[in-house]
Amino acid sequence: MKQFLKFLLASVMGFFVALFLLSMVGVGWIAAMGNSQEVVVESNSILKARLSAEILEMAPSSPLANFDMQTLKPKKALGLHDILAAIKNAKIDDRIKGVYLELSSVPAGFATIEEIRNALLDFKESGKFLVVYSEMMTQKTYYLASVADKIFLNPVGMLELKGFSSQVTFFKKGMDQLGIEPQITWAGNFKSATEPFRLTEMSEDNRYQVRTLLNDFYGIFLDRISTARDIPRSELDRIIDNLAVREAEDARRLGLVDDLLYIDQVEEILRKNVDLEEEEDLNFIKLPQYALVEPLEELDYKAQKIAVVVAQGNIASGKGKDNKIGSDDYVKILQAVRKDEKIEAVVLRVNSPGGSALASDIMLREVQLLRKAGKPVVVSMGDVAASGGYYIACDSDKIFAEENTVTGSIGVFAVLANAGPFFEDRLGITTDTVKTNRFSDFPTTPLMRNALTEEEQVIMQEGVDKIYEDFLSRVATGRGLPKDSVRSLAAGRVWSGRQALEVGLVDQIGGVEDAVNEAAALAKMDSYRVEIYPTKNDPLQQLFAQLTGKDVADAMVESRFSELVEVFDDLSDLAKMRGPQMRIPFDLDIQ
Repeated sequence: MKQFLKFLLASVMGFFVALFLLSMVGVGWIAAMGNSQEVVVESNSILKARLSAEILEMAPSSPLANFDMQTLKPKKALGLHDILAAIKNAKIDDRIKGVYLELSSVPAGFATIEEIRNALLDFKESGKFLVVYSEMMTQKTYYLASVADKIFLNPVGMLELKGFSSQVTFFKKGMDQLGIEPQITWAGNFKSATEPFRLTEMSEDNRYQVRTLLNDFYGIFLDRISTARDIPRSELDRIIDNLAVREAEDARRLGLVDDLLYIDQVEEILRKNVDLEEEEDLNFIKLPQYALVEPLEELDYKAQKIAVVVAQGNIASGKGKDNKIGSDDYVKILQAVRKDEKIEAVVLRVNSPGGSALASDIMLREVQLLRKAGKPVVVSMGDVAASGGYYIACDSDKIFAEENTVTGSIGVFAVLANAGPFFEDRLGITTDTVKTNRFSDFPTTPLMRNALTEEEQVIMQEGVDKIYEDFLSRVATGRGLPKDSVRSLAAGRVWSGRQALEVGLVDQIGGVEDAVNEAAALAKMDSYRVEIYPTKNDPLQQLFAQLTGKDVADAMVESRFSELVEVFDDLSDLAKMRGPQMRIPFDLDIQ
């Protein structure tokens, strides 16, 4: 009876909590739906953007992901495709007189920023103005801002220009002290993802590849800004090397910004740009609202389609989510694309550091089947398309990357941890085993209670080596290169997009629109429209489904501990890893 009452009480409480959340989220959802009504763009308008929210390839599809659990209000998240489409539309919209960016930190990788930067350069060809104002700019933000006609910095603001660096945290000493022994197998001298668990500092191979990558990224950074601001490259390098920008006035004196102004002074300049009197209000339209405006270029809905399939996040078996590539989901998507007679070509947009070797291979098979069905597949690489991310891309008709894309990392590793000494010596917990065969207790999860035997280590290494050889063969076949040539480019080494073009791992430098144009050419399509996958489900249906699962708790945690969510996700992924991994050896975050 007591158990029944406890169960009844828990059910009733759960019902009321779900009802409350449903009502609150429902209000926000209705408000969001209200916002999606036709947007009125007044004449003489200025498109205003901040770009302060994380820029993913696609905005989160989940209603809970687009809802602030603290303020109980809908959030306005935009994906890269939304941003690019809005800028493209603004270029030909006579009601839009210019673009005004209020920038601080832009949370995106360099290749994503390159796409937006190129879209803004294209926008400027219309003759409309592009103005940037900032109180504080990171290096990445300045890279984007440098294309503006005018850059204004707050008089007491800051511009960070110090060069690029990369740090790696090593856990070996800590694991030794805890009594946890890593059991690691890998293929490729540059496959350094396991180094934090087996070394206390970078290996020389890893130090070389990181230095080479950073130098290449830095060279691109200097070249682009030098051209945009008409500052000699050597002078710009001298400014950065001497940390010459220490206060706002330094940035103005050195020609890095055009003037030091407060925001009201910037708005006066904007008024002059649109021929308004001093007291007249500026007609700003914010980017999230303008992204809802119907494109001015008419779409032929009877035309054949090019499918842009967006694959962003870690690659894992099973179901995925907004920022995780689940092989089950993508098999269904790619199969649907293959069977859709209206789809003539496919662009696979990859922004992934890799992940499960098995899941990567399953997805590659579907790409191969698309091509066998006569549908050209063109890959567009985002910030990173490495290891498993490169694996799913390698057997396509063409590969496009930005010069500052991170790619390659053709290698494999497997990590296990012998935590037996930790449990026994630190916690006093012991285990004992009964088994029917010699390998009955061969590890299938990352955490073990016993060290691998010599024979088990040989078996693990053989498995990793086999997958590595298969990886080399897939790349050799897909790229039309001798396997020995691929082996010399592999060993887990990471390349920039510019370097990858030089060594034959990618075909052309360009963004997603370039890839779409190439796909149309390969399919001999004169008229087409683009359809983005994964398609978004009905928001209300998603909402009901998520309120019955753990998404509510996830949304609350993300809202309260946003800075730690990525760390939690990485730890969760580590605990769920099964089998060998194809993953980039580091997370490169340059500010």
